[in-house]
Amino acid sequence: MSNYFETSIEFLKGVGPTKASLLNKELGIFNYGDLLHYYPFRYEDRTQFHKIAEIHEDLPNVQIKATVKRFSEAGYGRKKRLVAYVQDETGTLELVWFKGAQWILKKLQIGVEYVIFGKPSLYGRKINMAHPEIEVAAVHKTDETYLQPVYSTTEKLKVKYVDSKFIGKLQRTLLEQSFKKIPENLSQPIIDQFKLIARHHAIVNIHFPANNDMLTKARFRLKFEELFFIQLRLLTMKVARLDKFRGQIFNSAELVTNFYENHIPFELTGAQKKVIKEIYRDMRSGKQMNRLLQGDVGSGKTIVAFLSMLLVVDGGAQAALMAPTEILAIQHFNGLEKFAKLMGLRIALLTGSTKTSARKIIHQYLKTGELHILVGTHALLEDIVQFQNLGLAVIDEQHRFGVAQRSKLWSKNKDLYPHVLVMTATPIPRTLAMALYGDLDISVIDELPAGRKPIKTLHRYDANRLKVWGFLKEQIALGRQVYIVYPLIEESEKMDLKDLMDGYESIQRGFPEVPLSIVHGKMKSEDKDYEMQRFKKGETKIMVATTVIEVGVDVPNASVMVIENAERFGLAQLHQLRGRVGRGAEQSYCLLISSFKLSAEAKTRIETMVRTNNGFEIADVDLQLRGPGDLAGTQQSGLLDLTIADLSKDTKILQVARQAAIELVDKDPSFSSKENENIQRHVGSLKKSVVNWGRVS
Repeated sequence: MSNYFETSIEFLKGVGPTKASLLNKELGIFNYGDLLHYYPFRYEDRTQFHKIAEIHEDLPNVQIKATVKRFSEAGYGRKKRLVAYVQDETGTLELVWFKGAQWILKKLQIGVEYVIFGKPSLYGRKINMAHPEIEVAAVHKTDETYLQPVYSTTEKLKVKYVDSKFIGKLQRTLLEQSFKKIPENLSQPIIDQFKLIARHHAIVNIHFPANNDMLTKARFRLKFEELFFIQLRLLTMKVARLDKFRGQIFNSAELVTNFYENHIPFELTGAQKKVIKEIYRDMRSGKQMNRLLQGDVGSGKTIVAFLSMLLVVDGGAQAALMAPTEILAIQHFNGLEKFAKLMGLRIALLTGSTKTSARKIIHQYLKTGELHILVGTHALLEDIVQFQNLGLAVIDEQHRFGVAQRSKLWSKNKDLYPHVLVMTATPIPRTLAMALYGDLDISVIDELPAGRKPIKTLHRYDANRLKVWGFLKEQIALGRQVYIVYPLIEESEKMDLKDLMDGYESIQRGFPEVPLSIVHGKMKSEDKDYEMQRFKKGETKIMVATTVIEVGVDVPNASVMVIENAERFGLAQLHQLRGRVGRGAEQSYCLLISSFKLSAEAKTRIETMVRTNNGFEIADVDLQLRGPGDLAGTQQSGLLDLTIADLSKDTKILQVARQAAIELVDKDPSFSSKENENIQRHVGSLKKSVVNWGRVS
């Protein structure tokens, strides 16, 4: 039966080789199944007729019945148009065509009643309709008074007459011959529990809804099943991983207790304590840990990672921390080195810049087990880097690493895979976390350490620049330091933006007595480090930079972040940049500078930043603005090939679908019972090529 839906689209009546090739290239439609799952993106309401007196410019496409009173051609050359006046018992309406007038002229007859469909607009003081569809009322088919599907198409397809109407005709042809062949893929208990309509009825009604109620039911059914099978796959992967991949058992917490009682420089928050308990529970379980640790910038993820490393070292194993950039790796090393020394542990840093002599020593100590903790960049992945026994791999800012890279670190142990702790300071909305990381256990640090003051965020326009600079001078006089971030390095002819070099020169003129640093992506690594270090030591007071400082600089004395052309940055980036300040005890500020010309989306982003410091709230707004694809990053595309569900809008459906999947996996993990045979058959037919994301966190 499934083979039928794999039939090439070329063999469907009305297609043929030429159109099939276009459908392949332009829309990714290769077979019958692809066509059925090519859903309309909106519907035109053909269920009701409006009176002419009722229509106005704010209405979408409307349908009327009216009689042609007169028509004529007007204008010359390129401005030539066909104008017709139609009338019903409530008034008169002007119709106009700028193209295809000759074809319409053949249809028009005075005194004949037509069914007219189009978008009303205001021209001068009169309502008119440009390029409406028009058909003689007497021959208008009654089966066309429904919600008519509108399909996305392309210019190349339209040239070959493959428009939305043509795709609709193909769908009708296919549904007429395949309706009874569409298999059910859910069990009867699930269908009954969630009051779902049958799958074949859902597919018919998503293309040609009988009415609004059936469209709602079809959408719910198809969204539910799409999200259900994604969750089922993630949960099955998780069960398989827990069954298949044993983890080293680390029972002793002596080093943690010693560090906690004698050396920890501050009190842990409740959220940090909760996360450490979750990690300890995983490490004692005998199953390999795969945990995602989410926490806002400055929430204290690094100390949690160190305490997790102590559990592993206590059990005679080693720990590694991999960061995406050298700056961040150095910062992590500096932060962890002082803790490791207190505990008498050996720690090393391995990056692309590490000298050959130092590398040899690191490789030797790693193999003998004398090196307890290794911090580094992609350099950790090299084949020559061999651990005696890697017990924990901590991966920071995981979205910056490809899956293949992460899996390489993961396979550094041959006998038992290391426990994996993935850390991110980019808060992921709960919905997206469930969809992307449903196979990982998720921990959240949702409170800032005591004594931290919330950062004050203010929005200022370019015109207020002198006042902003006055404020910066006050802060510098108080001994504070300032970041000023620009979106571009060099001038762009297309965008009227203040570029970095121009900004740097104007800041030099505005702050002649103040020492400045400059950092951007085109500088050599050692030059960047030199400038960063000068700023960190307080030798320079203002750091002028591009977004290169988004991740990785920790300067407690820097208390002001100025973001130029703030409207050009995404919400996640603005939030990350703001997190560079607020590291010390002083009140910190983030100043968003923008032009007066702001799009609705830019206004929303800036208002959100001013309103809240909560990364999860910001991530939710970001999800609504940008959609899940952008937030997920390309390496997650295999999970987010959604055809109908929308993670930014379908949170509730995702939650019930996930719960249904959890219950099913708990009861019947192999879907082998008779009632689950539909599910088993469908899972077996899904692409075998899907990457097992869960195996590599």
